[in-house]
Amino acid sequence: MKTILTILFLSFLVNSYAQYPRVDIPGSQVRKITSSIVDGQEYELQILLPGSYGSSNKKYPVVYLMDSQWDFPLVKSIYGQQLYDKFIPEMIIVGITWGGTKPNYDSLRIRDYSPTHHSSVPQSGGADKFLSFMKNELFPFIESSYPADSANRIMMGCSFGGLVTLYAMFSQPKMFSGYVAASPYTGWDNQYIYKFEKDYFQSNSARPVKLYLTVGDVEPSKPGFEKFVAHLASRNYSAVSIQSKVLENTGHSGTKSETFGRGLQFYFQKKK
Repeated sequence: MKTILTILFLSFLVNSYAQYPRVDIPGSQVRKITSSIVDGQEYELQILLPGSYGSSNKKYPVVYLMDSQWDFPLVKSIYGQQLYDKFIPEMIIVGITWGGTKPNYDSLRIRDYSPTHHSSVPQSGGADKFLSFMKNELFPFIESSYPADSANRIMMGCSFGGLVTLYAMFSQPKMFSGYVAASPYTGWDNQYIYKFEKDYFQSNSARPVKLYLTVGDVEPSKPGFEKFVAHLASRNYSAVSIQSKVLENTGHSGTKSETFGRGLQFYFQKKK
């Protein structure tokens, strides 16, 4: 009797949920693209379009968001707040995540976001392929489908997403003009990020870019973050504007909301 009642109750729930429409994010689209560079990987693109899209001839800055399976709704809300308060202009947001059947996000993000191969993580070291996918497949797709300003691309991510954001800046300096990294994993592979920064420094890249990065003040990685920020400051880059912040009473995942909001403000702020 108890089993029959349970089945009837579950059936009632299913039927109740079925009569209501699915809630989607207004103004957004979902597109899919399969990469020949990243071994046939399907990527799902969560794209937010500005309010004036379709009624204006202007081109829009584009934010490329890592880990959009988690952070796209958050960034959509932050964008609405910052736009309403006139800190930032209208823009296109392209969230990137993995498609296919039941993707293992933890494994795939390590594969795509780690710049070197580590023996303890067999799938690691695919960041070069991932950035090549963005440059040669994703950018052309977005810029041929939407009025995207190729001179105003911003890359944004947290943790491993922050690591690949820094790596993109150091290894492919012409891809983006702005970088926002929340709690970037600078400790990956014995802090190999310093090697990439050294190469970037010695290349004497003159392209003006902006970098905003943070860490939570209760994160174990805080000392390493502060060391890395001090190292960047010691370089006295002439073309790189850097702003960093240790966020009070904040842990690892909690850095996202303030970092993404302040990072966009920093990129778009006008000279006084």
